[in-house]
Amino acid sequence: QVQLVESGGGLVQAGGSLRLSCAASGRTFDIYTMAWFRQAPGKEREFVASITKSGRSIYSADSAKGRFTISSDNAKNTVYLQMNSLKAEDTAVYYCAADDGLGVRVSQYDYWGQGTQVTVSS
Repeated sequence: QVQLVESGGGLVQAGGSLRLSCAASGRTFDIYTMAWFRQAPGKEREFVASITKSGRSIYSADSAKGRFTISSDNAKNTVYLQMNSLKAEDTAVYYCAADDGLGVRVSQYDYWGQGTQVTVSS
């Protein structure tokens, strides 16, 4: 089993920045990809960005490109999401996910954190 714990969410004004962190523990050697998803009220959970353990493969949703950056620190088993130029439509619960494969679909990820709320005020 893999346990994921997110932190770093909060309330920020539009145009501001936040950095989310996700610390993995347990069978971390099983992890190939870590990712961030988000879910806004009344909407389905959607992919934001992912990074493989090697760091060689990074994927970002169109909504994140140019504003959000995913990175990782393998020594700490931690993945980060740096979010800049935040907009009101970025308001959502952000979830960290991990899997032994690679993908952008919710169904492809076996391990999930509890989520952290990001609220962007306009």
